[in-house]
Order: sequence, then structure tokens, then C-alpha cells
Amino acid sequence: MPPGDWRRRYLARVPETVRRRREASIGPIPDPGGCAKLASMILAELPFDSGTMLAGLKRWVERESPTFEPHAVNAMMDLASGDLAAAGAVVERIAGPAGLGDCVRASFPHPRRGEPGVLVMGHLDTVHALGTLEKLPFRREGELAYGPGVLDMKGGIFLALEAIATLRRIGVETPLPVSMLLTSDEEIGSPGCRAIIEAEAAKHAYVLVPEPANLDGGLVTGRYAIARFDMEATGLSSHAGADLRKGRSAIAEMARRIGDIEAMTGDDCTFSVGVIHGGRWVNCVPQSCKAEALSMAKRQRDLDDGVDRMLALTSVDADGMGFRVSRGVTRPVWEPSAATMAMFEIAHEVARDLGFELTHGSAGAGSDANFTGAMGIPSLDGLGVCGEGWHTLQEHIVVDSLAQRARLMAGLLTRLS
Repeated sequence: MPPGDWRRRYLARVPETVRRRREASIGPIPDPGGCAKLASMILAELPFDSGTMLAGLKRWVERESPTFEPHAVNAMMDLASGDLAAAGAVVERIAGPAGLGDCVRASFPHPRRGEPGVLVMGHLDTVHALGTLEKLPFRREGELAYGPGVLDMKGGIFLALEAIATLRRIGVETPLPVSMLLTSDEEIGSPGCRAIIEAEAAKHAYVLVPEPANLDGGLVTGRYAIARFDMEATGLSSHAGADLRKGRSAIAEMARRIGDIEAMTGDDCTFSVGVIHGGRWVNCVPQSCKAEALSMAKRQRDLDDGVDRMLALTSVDADGMGFRVSRGVTRPVWEPSAATMAMFEIAHEVARDLGFELTHGSAGAGSDANFTGAMGIPSLDGLGVCGEGWHTLQEHIVVDSLAQRARLMAGLLTRLS
């Protein structure tokens, strides 16, 4: 449908007092209330097409951007910045944390620009190493589309940008100004970007995070607390062939500790080890072995207890040999507030207008909404695409969810005030 036709139909449905003010011009309607009411009538007619969106998303997915490859992350930021600018945003580049990629902040034109508005926030780094496209090429198979980062979370950011761009293109002015923040280190807990996230979020009234939807398509209204730990076992080096008994293997010590740590997992708090590095020469007893662990809990007090248990594992003898644990990046628990639930009710109404039911719940797998939610800023997460297999070589999205979730995002943007 040509944009002009859509806008004429849009104007035809606004209240009579608004229509009279705009009868000589087909342009943006300076009435947030009228926009919101009208959007509830014709959201399903917004000109989104999942196939077209998928073609645009393909460019993003094929620009690999693993966290620890800052040049690759910056190339992805370049691509996103170009698309943001094409949608009319004023784009700013923010120098990233040491050794990591940059961030991008973008704001869209609005009569109330500079006032607290809506921040759409997400990350463009992925867990997939350079070259993953060879094993997980971007492809569509029936109703699914595969590729590294397609679900977590390039698909979500792309559809959010499409929602904003489409509203602007058809002349719909949101009640509040809209900004976007794209970060570069979420997959490692946002150690460098947390300060940027919190500073930017503090300027806004609402935060929307298009991380992947829950498996049933529901939104995320809270997230568990998460702590990371750095661990090091220190042993004594010796020649593994000639003097094996003189050495003390740091790898063997770490192996024993890993079993103990993962056995600490219970209903209240989980413990897992996901990274380990040790040794260099097979004919040397390794003197050092390092590892990283993750702990997650639904309640902050349970995580705090888990942190105490982990730190208590430190044990070093007089010769400096033993095991050390230090606390790394921590994400605070995000418990749904009344303001967050009020946002969900708006999303629920939008979804009903679109013909589907929307659920919600707290979830593991932390996101940057842990920070904004814990700050008390109304935040709504899980607004991205539907799919499964994130962080794996089976990562995929449900293609039709691109248009559906873009309409949901657009509906939220026209109703938050």
C-alpha cells in the first residue's frame, strides 16, 4: 500500500477535531492522544512484511560481531549507524571499553526531543566466533531463518528500528521522543558498558529491550540475579616425563574444584563452569590453570549466599599454591515493579488488538534490563523475535514473528506517554 494512501486512511479515522486541523495537509498528527487511539484500530495494517524485513536482517547477520573482536563489532556498528541515519536519527559514536567495540547512541526527531522519553536498548556483540557463518550460514528453511546472532539479538534490534522508521515514514508522531542505545559487551556481562547504560537510561521514562521473546512468545518482566567468577589454580611445574612426582598439576586441582562447584547447584542457586585455560606443553606439569564460573538465582539474597560460598573456596598454602576465587561482573536481580507491569498491560492490549495473547514472566539469561530494572526505571524485555537455539549452531528465528513483533513495538511506542 503506498504510504500516501495509508496516511490518508489514518487521518480519516482520527477524531473530527484533529481531522479538521489537518484537512489541508497529509502529514504528522500533532495529537499524541489521537495517535494512540487510532493506532489501536489499525495496527494490523501497518506496512510490515516479514520477507522484506528478513532480507534487511540478512545484512546484519552476515556482518559477524563476536564480543572479543572489536574491529568486527565496530564494522557492525557502522552498518547499524548507516541504517539509523537513513531512518532520520542523529547518530553518535561512543568509544567502547578498552579492548572492546564502540557503542552507538541515536535519537530521532521529535518536538519534545531532550525530554525523558523511550529508550530502545540492545547489544550487537554475539557469542559466535569469526567464521561461524561457515558452520551456521544465514539461510531460510520454511518458516525458520538461521544465522549467528539472528535471534540474540540482531533480529530484535532490527525489527525495533523498522518499527521506528515505519512510524516516521507514514507520518505517525509518538507521544514521547524515542532514542536507541546499541552496546558492545553484553555477552560478557556488560563490564565496560554498564555505566553508559545506566547513565543513558536515567534520562528516559521507559526502557524497551528487544532481547528474544520467551519460548511461548511472552515478554520478560524480570530477570534473575547473575554473578561471574574468575578462578585460578596454582601448582608446581616439573618435567612430566622425568620428574612427574615433583610437580603439582594446576589442571588436576581445577578439575577437582569444578566438580565441587557444579555440585553446589540447587533449587535456589545454580553454578556452572564455562571457560577453562591451562597448560601449554604436554610434557610439563602445568603450574597455572584459569577458569570462569557463572552463578544464577531468582532472588538476590540467594545469589549473595552463592557468592559467599564461592569466595569461601579460596585456599592457598604457604608456598602460594592452591585455589583462588574472585568475583567478576554481577547483574542485580530485576523484580517486576508496578510501573513495569503497567507497561506490560499496554503491551497486552496492543497484542490483543493484533489478534494474539501475550504472557509475561521473569527469566534467567541476564540482559541489560537487569540494570535498568534494578534502577527502578520501568523496563520491558523480551520484545524481540521468537525463536530458539541462541548461543548455539542451531540459532534461528520464526520469520513471521518479525512483522508481528514490529507491530507490537510500534504499538507500544504510540501508547507510552
